[in-house]
Amino acid sequence: MSNPILLIRDRLDRMGVLLSALCAVHCVSGVVLVAFLGISGGALLDPRIHEFGLVAAVMIGALGLGSGALRHGRRGPLMLGGAGLTLMACGLLVHHGMAEVALTVAGVTLLAAAHIGNLRHAH
Repeated sequence: MSNPILLIRDRLDRMGVLLSALCAVHCVSGVVLVAFLGISGGALLDPRIHEFGLVAAVMIGALGLGSGALRHGRRGPLMLGGAGLTLMACGLLVHHGMAEVALTVAGVTLLAAAHIGNLRHAH
């Protein structure tokens, strides 16, 4: 795999998995800190963090999953990633709390699975 474009695509998928994991940790830790420890959400639950995360996820997903679908011809990871991004976007539409966490964590899980599937189909 010495082709620079393939290396970049693989890195995008790996970044997508990492970003998904960080997002899940952020969501769960935010709820735990606010609900169970009584710590103010402040910057941790700032909606701009979620909006930035969604923009980054869309960009990485479009580049990584889109180029993967073009290369290996399988649309499954692209469709799974699209479903994940849709759930993440829905998470922005609800109030902070369990519904937001459930939608976002489900979305990032699907998105991470899509990136992992994309990596597997590429090799």
